[in-house]
Amino acid sequence: MQRLTWPFRFITFIAVLQLCACATSPTGRSQLKLFPENQMAQMGIASYVQMKEQTPLSKDKFTNSYVSCVANAITQETGTSYQWEVNVFNDKAINAFALPGGKIGVYTGILEVASSQDQLAAVIGHEVAHVLASHGNERVSVAFAADSGLKIAQVLAGKPTQQKAQLLGLLGLGAQVGVLLPYGRTQESEADILGLEYMANAGFDPRQSVVLWQNMGKAGGQKPPELLSTHPSNATRINGLNSRMEAAMKLYQQARANNKKPNCR
Repeated sequence: MQRLTWPFRFITFIAVLQLCACATSPTGRSQLKLFPENQMAQMGIASYVQMKEQTPLSKDKFTNSYVSCVANAITQETGTSYQWEVNVFNDKAINAFALPGGKIGVYTGILEVASSQDQLAAVIGHEVAHVLASHGNERVSVAFAADSGLKIAQVLAGKPTQQKAQLLGLLGLGAQVGVLLPYGRTQESEADILGLEYMANAGFDPRQSVVLWQNMGKAGGQKPPELLSTHPSNATRINGLNSRMEAAMKLYQQARANNKKPNCR
C-alpha cells in the first residue's frame, strides 16, 4: 500500500479537525473538541489525585460540611451523571477549581472573600460551568492541534515537566501549578452565564455573584488573588452578570417557590 505523502496527511488532519469542530457548547457556540469526554474525565481525575497528594486537605468538619453543602446543591442542578467529589484544601490562596470527571477543589482562603453561601455558590457554579461547557477539552484540543505530536496520556503520567504543567493548566489548574493560562473572554462569559443559572436554580441569590466579584477585586491589595489570574474580574464581567440578572432572578424565585432554600453554614 502506498504511503500517504506529508501534504496529504496534513490536509487529512485539518479535515478531521474541522469535523470535530462541529461540537457546540451549552450556549450554542462552536467548539473544537478532539477528545472523548471519558478521556477528559480520566485526565481530570488523575490531576485531582495529584492535587490531593501535594496540597493538605482541611480537617475542619464544619468547613468541609459547609462547602460540600453548597457544592452539592449546585451540582444537583447540572443534570450530569458525574459522581461529584468535593474537597477543601487547607491553603490561604484565594482560589477554587473544578476538573473534568466531576472533581471540585475549594481553598480555605477563598472563604474569607466569598463571605456567604450565595457568594460561594457563585464561585463553585462558575467553576463547574467550565467543566460542563467542556472548556478543558476545548483548550487541550487547541493545544493538541497546534502540536500534533503531543502525547496527552504520556505527558500526564510522566514526571513533572513544563509540558505537564502546561497540560494541567489547560485542564483548569493554572494557578495551582504555576502556569497562568487564563480562559478566553468567551469561555469566561459562558461560565458566568451558566454558573449564574446553576446557582439560581439551586435557590442561591444570583445577585450575590456581583458582590462576590466586587469583593474579589478588593482582595489582595496591589496583588490580586490567584483566582483573578485565571478569572479576570472587571466592569465588563459585572455588567455581563447584571445583563442576565432579570432572567436569573426568575429562576431563583421559581426555585424558592419549589422549596429550594439552601441553608449551608
